[in-house]
Amino acid sequence: MVSLDYARKFALSLDEVVEGPHHDVVSFKVKSKIFMTMNAKENRICIRLSPIDQSVFSAFDAAVIFPVPNGWGKYGWTLINLKKVKKEMLIDAVTTAYCHVAPPKLAAKYLEF
Repeated sequence: MVSLDYARKFALSLDEVVEGPHHDVVSFKVKSKIFMTMNAKENRICIRLSPIDQSVFSAFDAAVIFPVPNGWGKYGWTLINLKKVKKEMLIDAVTTAYCHVAPPKLAAKYLEF
């Protein structure tokens, strides 16, 4: 299990991330692009992945990480159940989402070669 506070602190630890409102949830952006939202009521986060990355993460366990069950899921938006995800998986998934939307110079710091 990962707390909402930990997920928030980790997202904000990535370079040039800002937190702000997005409808009825909190969003996390890099260069004005959302890579993560946080829904405190549902104790989950939603991240933006490429379709390939979404497929890889979702293959782990559909009860933990899964595509948003509507049209947004087809665009890579992926839900993570904070009650069930392990810290290492959250770190990997959120970093991948950040790198998906961040400019290449910012993402390069977090990409493994």
